[in-house]
This record gives sequence, structure tokens and C-alpha cells, in this order.
Amino acid sequence: MDRRGQILGNIRRQVVQGPTLPDNTGPWTQYADPWQQFSDVLASVGGTAHRVPDHGELERRILELPACATAKLRSSQIPLGGDWNVRLDDLDDPHRLAPLDFAVLQGQFSVAENAAIWVTDRGLRHRAVYFIVQHLAIVVPAGEIVHNMHEAYARLSLGEAGFGCFLSGPSKTADIEQSLVIGAHGARSLQVFILG
Repeated sequence: MDRRGQILGNIRRQVVQGPTLPDNTGPWTQYADPWQQFSDVLASVGGTAHRVPDHGELERRILELPACATAKLRSSQIPLGGDWNVRLDDLDDPHRLAPLDFAVLQGQFSVAENAAIWVTDRGLRHRAVYFIVQHLAIVVPAGEIVHNMHEAYARLSLGEAGFGCFLSGPSKTADIEQSLVIGAHGARSLQVFILG
């Protein structure tokens, strides 16, 4: 046997004990006010949280947003009054979403710990809209805030939708000349509306 074979044989015969894995049963972080925690963390990552009591207030607040009011092309997955001139279901090619200024989409649930929102392509023809739109608003029901990522992962049903991801704040990067750039690779702003 050559020297290389001896070395590889010695390596194969070594039994290395792995580290003891931590217990994965908790207790996990809980917040006295999950909404406030979500709002504070979202603000720290560049987004804004709004609490609205009903659909009428949701519609009023969205239409008052400067990004919505000045948008030439806007779309909503949620029925809202006003001029929503891009119907996502009518577009066959997601590349046609490139000039979209403002979109309102449905979030499944949110996480207080890191201000992440679970979004899927359920009822949405083009998932690219989450990342290509200039300004994004996501609506999440008030009863759908969990405390931490452990609770969040327990809620995932990956077989129900073809796509799902957690979003937290607008797009950002800090690797360009060591300065934070908002909207570098996706939405320049994120407004999250907690409804109810």
C-alpha cells in the first residue's frame, strides 16, 4: 500500500465523537407585547409597522402612504378601493412586473422576535412581485403574530404552497463601501399592516 492509501485508511478508521447537541425543547423567548416587539424590530431593520382595526382603516392608511399616492403602477392582492391598475393575474410574464411601483400583498403570519413575515405564492401568480416591486405593503392578521422562530417553524406547512420565505424589512446591503444601502436588490420600503 502506498503512503497516500495508509493516510486515507488511518483517517477512515478514526471515530470522532460529535458534540452534544443542545436541547431543542425550549423554553423560548416570549414577549409581553408581541406587537410592540415586532414593530420595534421592524423599525430597526428599515420597515414600518401599522396597527389598523378594520378593513376600512387599512384601505385609508394604505392610500395615504406617499409611495402609494405617487405610484404610477400599483397592484393589490387584497380588495381595496382606488385605482389599482396592475392585475397580477393578467400578466403572463413576471418580467412585466419590473416597472411596478407599489404592491399590497397578504402575509400568512409574523414573528415578533425578528420582524419576519412568512409569505407564500398561495393565490399569487408571480412570486417575483415580492422582490421586484419598488415599495411593498404586507397585510397580516393581528392574531397571526408568534413570539419566536421556534413557534414560526412549527406553523409552516411546506406542502401547501410551491414557494414560501420569511421577509424582514426592505431590501438592504452594507457591503458596498461599508455603507448601508436600502433597496439595493429589492423593495426600497416595506410597510406592514397588522389588521384587527
